[in-house]
Amino acid sequence: MMKLRSLRFLLLYLFLFVVNIGISKAQPLAGKKIYVDAGHGGTADSDGFRQGIDGEREEWINLRVALLLGALLEEAGAVVRQSREEDVHVDLAQRAEEAIDFQADLFISIHHNATADTSINFPIIYFHGNAMENGRSVALAKIVGESIRKNLFYDEGPLEIVSDHVIFPNSGTRVLRNLKSIPGIIGEASFFTHPAEEQLLKTRARNQLEAKAYFEAIVRYFDAKLYFVKNTSAFVKPITPFPVLQEAERNTPEAKAWKAHFDEGEKLMQTATDKAAMYKALQYFEMSIRAFPDSYKAGEAHYLRGLLYKMLHDNKKAEAAFYRVRAHYPNFTFQN
Repeated sequence: MMKLRSLRFLLLYLFLFVVNIGISKAQPLAGKKIYVDAGHGGTADSDGFRQGIDGEREEWINLRVALLLGALLEEAGAVVRQSREEDVHVDLAQRAEEAIDFQADLFISIHHNATADTSINFPIIYFHGNAMENGRSVALAKIVGESIRKNLFYDEGPLEIVSDHVIFPNSGTRVLRNLKSIPGIIGEASFFTHPAEEQLLKTRARNQLEAKAYFEAIVRYFDAKLYFVKNTSAFVKPITPFPVLQEAERNTPEAKAWKAHFDEGEKLMQTATDKAAMYKALQYFEMSIRAFPDSYKAGEAHYLRGLLYKMLHDNKKAEAAFYRVRAHYPNFTFQN
């Protein structure tokens, strides 16, 4: 009798084990708590710079993608909390507080970018602080960026993974700064100031494709157990803020000249034989960074600043420039 009862328990255990495996495969995100933040909201009357040439506003695009992503996540078994479900203002501090109260496993803030140079269109993913002290968010940023580049740009063109201190040098973005230990990113999948991209972003197909890119990245993040990624350094040296153009300033003529300034600096650096020319090259690189601090050339511009300072025998400033690249532009590859 005891053997029969033990056999029944064993069969029941095996049945539940098989069922759980089936659920796990059908719902790869089962039980994971994801906070999805549709950036901005309710700002149509307060600013004019979050609008494309044809009138499409960033906060509308953000919301459509966020809702589509939320549906995909819930279908896969995740528990989703949206920061907003309509075009309304939500305080930045409130978004972070909600994510903490929700005990979110991930924080995904969906945005789209703008700049004065309407030829620009590529993904930028932000993490908070310095790469050495925020390893999980950097890992998340990289996997999200790769998925967006694959799905929206066919694995072509640049991809930037950068610190939010690049665009807000003094303290980073408020929403990521307040997340505490929750891995989080701000994703700028594309530029609504790019005329062709703006037209695509109006379509449900493009919004769905973007939501799919985020979804696939989130699944990969948990499959690869990237939430176990550790910081590479317990001590992070302070970095002097680098002043840059912010928000509406990025639509000015100064901002549009970012690439011309980089090219001038690079050209001058290649032929510079005296200190005056080297300092002029430094000035061009700094103008380019100020105008577009998260461009696909900004990390390189800081790196070239470091090389110029070495040429000028200012090793302290050279090391500071190289350290900034490591901390704020972790996908930049140093050259020997």
